[in-house]
Amino acid sequence: MPAGDSVFTRGELNALEATIRQAELDSRVEFSVFVGNAEGDPRAFATSLHNTLVAPARSILIMVDPQRRALEVVTGGWVRRNLTDAEVELAALAMQRAFAEGELLDGLRAGINLLAEHARTPRTLHAR
Repeated sequence: MPAGDSVFTRGELNALEATIRQAELDSRVEFSVFVGNAEGDPRAFATSLHNTLVAPARSILIMVDPQRRALEVVTGGWVRRNLTDAEVELAALAMQRAFAEGELLDGLRAGINLLAEHARTPRTLHAR
């Protein structure tokens, strides 16, 4: 969830939380979002946040620092079994496009949905 002084209204937070809940149900991956000032190097900061999560191996952390125009997506080891770097880059591009248009919430929701779709464990068919 967003941290610190929220840049979102209560309604926007509710929409973001609903998107996260649905993404977690769809993918069986935990999502965390941090929107705020990254301390130091944005990638190192995002990685340190990811490492503090309850289940980092099964988690995706999205860190956005609007003032520095920084976006980082950190994925755990279990998540990377189904989610490729190219798929993460695709979601990041979708988020950046929306952010450039001033649509922080829409960008996050689009990115979360794309990540959840690609992180989903493939269904297997059982042969007899």
